[in-house]
Amino acid sequence: MKAVSVSSAAISNALRYSNARMQVDLVKAMKEMDTSRVADLGLALGARSAQSINFHRDIDRLQGIVDSNALVTSRLSSTQAALGNLSDFAQNLMSVLTTAISGDAAATTVRDTGTATLQSLTSILNTSVNGEYLFAGINTDTKPLADFSATSAAKIAFETAFTNFFTFSQTDLQAANITAAQMTDFLNDPSVTDQFLGADWTNWSSATDQTITSRIALSDTSQTSVSANIDGVRKLAMAAAIVSDLFDANLSDGARQAVAQRALSLAGEAVSDLTQTQAQTGIIEKRVSDASDRMNMQIDLFNRHILDLEGVDGYEAANRVNDLVAHIQTSYALTARIQQLSLLNFLT
Repeated sequence: MKAVSVSSAAISNALRYSNARMQVDLVKAMKEMDTSRVADLGLALGARSAQSINFHRDIDRLQGIVDSNALVTSRLSSTQAALGNLSDFAQNLMSVLTTAISGDAAATTVRDTGTATLQSLTSILNTSVNGEYLFAGINTDTKPLADFSATSAAKIAFETAFTNFFTFSQTDLQAANITAAQMTDFLNDPSVTDQFLGADWTNWSSATDQTITSRIALSDTSQTSVSANIDGVRKLAMAAAIVSDLFDANLSDGARQAVAQRALSLAGEAVSDLTQTQAQTGIIEKRVSDASDRMNMQIDLFNRHILDLEGVDGYEAANRVNDLVAHIQTSYALTARIQQLSLLNFLT
């Protein structure tokens, strides 16, 4: 009979190698238990790995648009609220002007209302969300509307137009002799209307006519902002400006009546235009919301396909972890017992 030698070192080394393999398997099993997906995609799926990668790429692309749509929705929601506030201020101005035309409102009250409307208009149009001005068009880092103050280009241009048309300033005593017909002609003169409804609106606005275009779906884009250059804003600015400026001048009652009549007409048109813009913005907001809902459905569908490809049984993974932990603990115990084997201990 041949004698076979037994080496405790060989047994110890074999256990160490086995233990190292089980630790690697334990890491993979724990990852699968935590994620419910295979730890090594290439090993598990082979040639089908490309399909899984394509699904993940499509999800990332869709999720990027969904996240972008959330910012777009926030911008549109703020725009809707701002347009609603502008419409409210226009209606309040109309109410005061109606009272003024009937002769029941003091000139100072009408003037102060026009000034307050201008200040509110400027404040609202210069609103920013996430560091971008809502009504600046594509110049989102530039404040869109200038103040109508004594030193502003808009106010200087308006008062210059008055002086050029009548040959005297608003504070001149001759201003009291201006008739209603003359005032109406002045307010309809291109030197005035162009400042609000024409090319000279640049004295007021730094916004661009071009608005932000956003991709709201893989194959769909939409205009997702409103410019301060829309007709509703221009008309409201003109109504408030002529009331604020001319009701502070040395005018006759007839001239003030003409100003109030013109401002009332402009404010009414502004309300109509702002309401229409608000409705269009609401339609776009609904399109963005619907697009996000559709893409979220696609993302859910892709995730289900990925789960079919990469998914593992969580209970099976947990059992595998428990088995590996038990084997590793047993291996450590055996290694410790083997390391205690010694000829000296046997002889003694």
